[in-house]
Amino acid sequence: MQRTVLLNPGPVNVTERVRQALLRPDLCHREKEFTDLMRSVRSKLLRAFKINLDFDAVLVTGSGTAALEMAVSSCLSEGRSLLVIRNGVYGERISAMAEAYGFNTLCLDTPWGVPPKLNDVKRALEQHPEIEVVALVHHETTTGLLNPVHEIGELAHQFKKRFLVDSISGLAGDPLDFNRDHVDFCVGTANKCLQGLPGVSFVLVRKTELARLEEIPERSHYFNLYKNHQAQGKGDTLFTPAVQIHYALDAALDELIEETLKGRIQRYSQAAAMLRKGFHEMGLEFIVPEGHRSNTLTALKLPKGITYKFLHDKLKKNGFVIYAGQKKLSQSIFRIANMGDITTEEFQRFLDTLRKCISAPSLS
Repeated sequence: MQRTVLLNPGPVNVTERVRQALLRPDLCHREKEFTDLMRSVRSKLLRAFKINLDFDAVLVTGSGTAALEMAVSSCLSEGRSLLVIRNGVYGERISAMAEAYGFNTLCLDTPWGVPPKLNDVKRALEQHPEIEVVALVHHETTTGLLNPVHEIGELAHQFKKRFLVDSISGLAGDPLDFNRDHVDFCVGTANKCLQGLPGVSFVLVRKTELARLEEIPERSHYFNLYKNHQAQGKGDTLFTPAVQIHYALDAALDELIEETLKGRIQRYSQAAAMLRKGFHEMGLEFIVPEGHRSNTLTALKLPKGITYKFLHDKLKKNGFVIYAGQKKLSQSIFRIANMGDITTEEFQRFLDTLRKCISAPSLS
């Protein structure tokens, strides 16, 4: 039976090895076996990204948004401000979280799909010395835009600010140099480019930040980054975790370490290049210009006379799931992700099917 190929930006297709990891024996999270599993996952996250010396990993049961809320709610000292750089739905999500916690929040907006202007960021930092943390989305999946993490990190460092990066759909898909880019908090999840399953996410936190975090009042009982870090450092967990999903993430991290981070990123880059060559040959129009696109998602304008529903339903009949645009782009674009365990043959079959759908829609 031909499997369904997921061309949405998570959850992704996983290997049989990851899927089989779910079948490990039932386990109480207060037993030594889970302590060992949790330590294994935290250690492999640091090894995979080569950040063992400077960072710790803090796990949370929940989607990537849960880990993002953990980072956002815990990162800001009392009386200071958060600068959020927004050019898509996920930048807006950061500011929505900050506002829900009553933070002093400054937003720097550019149109969706357009990178921020560095001079605007610099001006904001100059004019607002009360800013303590700068927040940016690494890969803004609203449009497939890759934001200038290094350049923004340099500015944050220059002005002695902390740098929070939402890399939920960026980690292991596009390069991120934690130290060179001056990252202090990095948010990720199991079920995108790590090729695990939904249910576990994490914050990679610079160790030098921990003393400051200890002084910040508790704003969330579940999402307190410092207290979760302290518990996990002792081999404990504050709340009941998704045990089986940790097994799957542990297996997925083994695969990443074996493939190597460089190899994973290169595989995704090659898949994106193959797909984009096909899209170009079909005459499809890209939302983000070349040079600013991520390795793992391409946003395209819907061809004239073709609705998203038509395209989605036809492709799903043939075994492919694509992704709609969000909010103001919901009626005008569609998105194709190339994350996960997908073969070259499957990508080629998708391109052949898509070509038929848009060239002769009445016959497809």
